[in-house]
Amino acid sequence: MADPGGPAPAPVTVPEREFTVEADQGVRLDLLIAARLELSRTQAATLIATGNVRVNGRLERASVRPRAGDRITARIPPSARRPVEAEFLPLAITFEDDDVLVVNKAAGMVVHPAPGHWSGTLVNALKGRGGPLSAATGENREGIVHRLDKDTSGLLLVAKTDRSHRALGAALAARRIIRRYAAVCWGHLSADRISIDRPVARDPRDRKRMAIVSSGRAARTDFVRLARFDAVDLLRAQLHTGRTHQIRVHLSSIGHPVAGDDTYGGGGGRRLIGLPSRRHFLHAAWLVFPHPVTGVSIDLRSPLPDELAHSLSTIAGGDAETGFPDPLEYFGFYRLDA
Repeated sequence: MADPGGPAPAPVTVPEREFTVEADQGVRLDLLIAARLELSRTQAATLIATGNVRVNGRLERASVRPRAGDRITARIPPSARRPVEAEFLPLAITFEDDDVLVVNKAAGMVVHPAPGHWSGTLVNALKGRGGPLSAATGENREGIVHRLDKDTSGLLLVAKTDRSHRALGAALAARRIIRRYAAVCWGHLSADRISIDRPVARDPRDRKRMAIVSSGRAARTDFVRLARFDAVDLLRAQLHTGRTHQIRVHLSSIGHPVAGDDTYGGGGGRRLIGLPSRRHFLHAAWLVFPHPVTGVSIDLRSPLPDELAHSLSTIAGGDAETGFPDPLEYFGFYRLDA
C-alpha cells in the first residue's frame, strides 16, 4: 500500500504543439492535424475526439474547416505515436566524432518515421547503429538537424548531443551551414545565374505536395548553370532556407522541373537521359558547417551516386568520363567562380 504521507506522484507531461493556419485554410481539421503533425488521419481524428485539439481555444469537430489565422493547439499523448524500433540497416558515414556525424543518405530512404513509413528510416538505422543521439527534436526524430527528401541522396547532418544540436540549429538559422546540391532540370534557365525567392507552403489542393503560396514561408534558392545540354541544364543549387521540397518547387515554378521528379512535372523522359525509375536527379553533394564545439569549418563532399553519374554521362555523351572520381569536378561544381 502506498504511504499516504509520501510524496505525490509527478504529473504526466503531455507534449503540446501549436501552429497557425496559413495556406491550408479550408482543409478539414482532421486532415490538417494529420498533415501538420505527420500523423495518420485516424490518429488525428482520435486526438480531436478525445478533446486534445482546440481551435482558437475551443473544441471543434473533425469536419470543421479552420480559416487563415486560426490558432491550433494539439496535445499529443505518448500513445499517439508509435515507438521507433532500432533496425540494423547499412549507412554510409562520411564524418563522425563525439559530437556530430554526417550520413551520405541513399535515395529511397525516408529520414524519420511517419505514417506509412514506420520502419526502414534513417532514424531507425541510427538507433540500430547504437551510440548517443540528440533528443532536441523530440521522439522519433532523434539527432536530425535537417532533412532530405526520400528520393534525394547525399549529405545530412546528425547531432549526437543536445549541445551540438543547439549549436548546429543556431548555425543553420544564421545561414552558416552551406548546403549545395547537384541538379539536372528540364529545359534551359533564362540566365547562367538566377535566384528564386518565392514563399513555399503546402499546396492547398494537394496535401502531399508543396507549392508557391503567397502566405507561405520565405524561401530562397540560388542556381548556377554549370553546363547546358540539348534538353537539360546541369545546375548547382544553394539553399538559403530549408523548406520542404524547396529546390524542386522553385525549379518547377519557373517551368524547369528537376529531371525525374514525378511529383512536380519532371518525371517524363527518363530513358532519354539514362535515369532509372523512381529517381530524380537531385543530390546533396557539398556540405560546409562550423563544428558545433570547436567551431572549425568542416568541408565535406559526396560524389554522385552511380546511377546519377551514369545519367550525367548519358546526357553529356560520354564527356563526363574523364578519370575524375566525381564527374561533378569536371563540370566545375566545386569551383565557386563557376
